[in-house]
Amino acid sequence: MSETVERLTHDTQQPAAQETPAADRPQARRALLDAALEVFTERGYNDASLAEIAARSGIDVGSLFQHYGGKKGLYLELWEDFREEQERRTARMLAEARSRGVEDPITLFVEGARAYLEGAWENRRIGRRLVEEDGPAGFDTLRRQWDRAWVRRNARLLEVDERRRAGRVRVIVLTTIIGGAARELGDCADEAEAQEVMDEVCGILFHLWSTSLAGTDTAV
Repeated sequence: MSETVERLTHDTQQPAAQETPAADRPQARRALLDAALEVFTERGYNDASLAEIAARSGIDVGSLFQHYGGKKGLYLELWEDFREEQERRTARMLAEARSRGVEDPITLFVEGARAYLEGAWENRRIGRRLVEEDGPAGFDTLRRQWDRAWVRRNARLLEVDERRRAGRVRVIVLTTIIGGAARELGDCADEAEAQEVMDEVCGILFHLWSTSLAGTDTAV
């Protein structure tokens, strides 16, 4: 917390209207990230300014910089929020499916895929922003690392032996389809169109999995 913000926070003699919210408070953090998303969307990452983000959020630049270190920190925080929410959403869907007695790996996988796509539709503004090319330096590397971890999680869900190249490629293809569909959802005109895309993708995942196993004795 910056010295200025700390003084404003703890000096009870100052009128409440003059207090500047600290960037680590939940409400202030949300306002800050919402403002950052607005500015990044309107200006692009490279042309976005901390001053404009701070002005829109109502948080002073010093506090913003101390907690997030600048634009890159804010951008990565948006990414982490989106990624973690997508993972929580998928985990909830899988737990619910298992509680209903679903055990088939591809059925679980497709239910998880639908949950992920529903999250991508609901959070399409940030999803569109995060696939743009003008992110901070090093972001592409971070995204590739997460994609590889996503593939590994899907391989475990599908009970695929990652040491076998053919099985690993199947999982990469299926995961790539989900990621591509999530980006496509950002351009859907309304929820009906988005649901049509999700239904189509889930059908494709089932079809590709069954086709890839046809004529083999591979167990999943």
